[in-house]
Amino acid sequence: MYAIVSIAGQQFKVAKDQQIFVHRLQGDEGASIEFDNVLLAENEGAFKLGTDLNGAKVSAKILSHLKGDKVIIFKKKRRKGYKKKNGHRQQFTKIEITGITL
Repeated sequence: MYAIVSIAGQQFKVAKDQQIFVHRLQGDEGASIEFDNVLLAENEGAFKLGTDLNGAKVSAKILSHLKGDKVIIFKKKRRKGYKKKNGHRQQFTKIEITGITL
């Protein structure tokens, strides 16, 4: 059984006991959260989507908040003396899917 769910503006294919990294979510570590924006669900070869999924939810548990790898942004214009270096680390939340209810 799996589902496609929209979490923080992105779509993820999730199954029970799967761990994924999503953009930073509100909540403390160990807290339970539910996502009700389920787009598609599959159960033993039977697919449900659209209005068949009214009331469907994906429940998850927040494992940790962490930062991704550093991304370096470097801008330069030749012969003008313009150089600009900037860095960024994206904030992520690691969650574990605890159940899918249809």
